[in-house]
Amino acid sequence: MIISTMEHSLPDNIPMPHSPVLGENNDALVKKFTDTLTAIGGKVVPVKTVADIRYHLLTGIDIKGRNLTTVPLLGDLLEQVNRHNINSYALQNVDDVVIDAHFAVAENGALWVTDDKLMLRVLPFICKHLSVIVNASDIVATMYEAYSRIGNTNYDFGTFVAGPSKAADIEQSLVLGARGTGNITVFLTV
Repeated sequence: MIISTMEHSLPDNIPMPHSPVLGENNDALVKKFTDTLTAIGGKVVPVKTVADIRYHLLTGIDIKGRNLTTVPLLGDLLEQVNRHNINSYALQNVDDVVIDAHFAVAENGALWVTDDKLMLRVLPFICKHLSVIVNASDIVATMYEAYSRIGNTNYDFGTFVAGPSKAADIEQSLVLGARGTGNITVFLTV
């Protein structure tokens, strides 16, 4: 009785709104992504090579800290993580984590990552500093495009990561990194 009443009270289906297009110009998407991520507390570093990424990591991370990566090309610089050599309980006091993203979204500064990039689902959420590598040509304009892109792919786990965690529930004071990563750097390969 209750379910049939609920079924009859559902609103009519309406078509999806037309997706606004920011333009085919990749430079415009890069600028929008950079501006958006910066506005929400992140940092974008344009890089051309892995050597550029290595330089920024060596000058920006605490070498004495616990620094992890799932990127094979950085395995000699940071502790390489894979599903077989580490478990979630062994991830105490992680300072820096470096991962790859499949793509980025210009309108909200989000990065799409799945379990094949993360190895361990908890990685982007437990570190003090998160660095993500994404190609500038892999930026889509809107979440509408992002969902179209991931709609037909297979993955066990996927998440959008955007900026440092934020909370403003205590005296309405904004705190970055209250319940997760304190800051995020995106290495945008151009």
